[in-house]
Amino acid sequence: MITVHHLNNSRSQRVLWLLEELGLPYQVVRYQRDARTMLAPPELKAVHPLGKSPVIVDGDCTVAESGAIIEYLMDQYDDCEPRGSETRQGRLRPPARTPEKRRWTYFLHYAEGSMMPPLLMKLIFDRVETAPAPFFVKPIARGIAQKVKSTYILPQIRQHLDYLEGELGRHEWFAGDAFSAADIQMSFPLEAAASRGGLDAASHPKLAAFLERIHARPAYQRALEQGGPYELLR
Repeated sequence: MITVHHLNNSRSQRVLWLLEELGLPYQVVRYQRDARTMLAPPELKAVHPLGKSPVIVDGDCTVAESGAIIEYLMDQYDDCEPRGSETRQGRLRPPARTPEKRRWTYFLHYAEGSMMPPLLMKLIFDRVETAPAPFFVKPIARGIAQKVKSTYILPQIRQHLDYLEGELGRHEWFAGDAFSAADIQMSFPLEAAASRGGLDAASHPKLAAFLERIHARPAYQRALEQGGPYELLR
């Protein structure tokens, strides 16, 4: 039985979704963010030294980081290994040594390595802009935050969204013409962009349609039932 250590409103939601798509049995241990700091509770450090989520435990194996978890689950449970002269396609990972597999690997790493940093920076500077501060400091902090956002963060987010819009103009899904775990990995940054990064149907219709498609999947809906309220959808 796989155990998912699940933090509310976090990347671990997509791990639940992946497990539902694979049809694997699992159990969920839920953790709640601190309402003031939005950080994970210290109890998670008993599972992994960094105290972050997602983390899964499968037998005597503990795996952290979304991309590493996806690759582990693909290796263990998604059949895409060569059998004789035939390269079999897994349910959620393309065959090795194909253009689709290269795209799959790229977007598995791109989601956290390239897309998430400017979205996280925007979240931080939004909080700097609105945080309580002495009256003589607040205008300075607000001005710095607005300047950083307008000159660097927001243009970076737009650049990524425009790039991804073009990619979905070439293929229906991120790895190609078939839904895969790369789409599950890409769900979180795109949901974050829709929540706080300016992604909408008017500016990026293909990305908005992608979100509609994944949210309609039965496995996605089952994962929401398992994980509890998911505020990124609001």
